[in-house]
Amino acid sequence: MKDHFEILILLGRPASGKSEVIDFLKKTPIPERLKRYHINELEEIDDFPMLWTWFEEDAILEKIMHKPRVNSDSDGYFLHLYQWDLLIERISLEYRKKLRDADYAENRTTLIEFSRGTEHGGYESAFHHLSEEIIEKACVLYIDVPYEESLRKNRRRFNPNCPDSILEHGLPDHKLERLYKEVDWERFKGKNPDFIYFSDHRIPYVVLRNVPEVTDDPQKLGPTLEDSFSKLWNIQNRK
Repeated sequence: MKDHFEILILLGRPASGKSEVIDFLKKTPIPERLKRYHINELEEIDDFPMLWTWFEEDAILEKIMHKPRVNSDSDGYFLHLYQWDLLIERISLEYRKKLRDADYAENRTTLIEFSRGTEHGGYESAFHHLSEEIIEKACVLYIDVPYEESLRKNRRRFNPNCPDSILEHGLPDHKLERLYKEVDWERFKGKNPDFIYFSDHRIPYVVLRNVPEVTDDPQKLGPTLEDSFSKLWNIQNRK
């Protein structure tokens, strides 16, 4: 049996602490990371760079080429609801491409990150578009913060000079409210404390409650992640 998670799906509202968790893990030496968190060499698949590319392309089309926008309207909303699911299909495609290396998973943990609000289909819709290769190996870490905390941290982290930055991007208040105030996590995960029953699969999960905030302090975050990942590891081994 491998000594590391093959696929870890990191979920939560925007600014819940997902990016800080990833940044912390990336800065932790691999031997320590493997021992404490069961995470080996990290490969990230995040849908934010994908959707940001759409916005940049639309800005080029509109402002430079004087052509119609393709993916979003002038207020920065997707033209079609199905584009949220297209991003998940892109995640699945990126993972399939990695699997062309026959030894890909031997020493790697693939970390998949995204957020979904009820307004654009929620986690229920998103998971229907994750591939079987992902679902059958996935474990989930959900970082739980209320909407008000997501709003506070979204305001705090936003750097208008780096809107494409993983750690410093943000949403206007009105957009965050429309897209992420309501989430379907509680309904999606169901009542079982350890497994999400989805399709024909049991997906191990744990919830990290980030109030009071721990992701802003490495001294607090390390032990918290160790507890969360140890619990998740034990749940996975019962699968």
